[in-house]
Amino acid sequence: QVQLVESGGGLVQAGGSLRLSCATSGRTFGDYAMGWFRQAPGKEREFVAAINWRSKTYYADSMKGRFTISRDNAKNTMSLQMNSLEPEDTAVYYCAARSSVVVATTWNEYPYWGQGTRVTVSS
Repeated sequence: QVQLVESGGGLVQAGGSLRLSCATSGRTFGDYAMGWFRQAPGKEREFVAAINWRSKTYYADSMKGRFTISRDNAKNTMSLQMNSLEPEDTAVYYCAARSSVVVATTWNEYPYWGQGTRVTVSS
């Protein structure tokens, strides 16, 4: 089992940047495919980005070119660099893990979740 803790959320103006981090503990981090999801008020949780153990990355279409996911297997951490933020990016952002070499883009395929970190983008 793996424990996940997100950090780095906050309030930012439109056009600004934030970097989210996900610290993990427990089993070997390299055994897990990792993902970022977000949930805005009144909306379903949606896929943001994912990364496999070899750092191959996947993005939702609306995040391509603005967001960058990365991982450091030596430090057991994952990050999400978010640039050119828009008010529509306002949400609680969650990191998630699944014990697989294959990433997934649907939230119900990830059994392990952090508590979330809130991102608010003002216009």
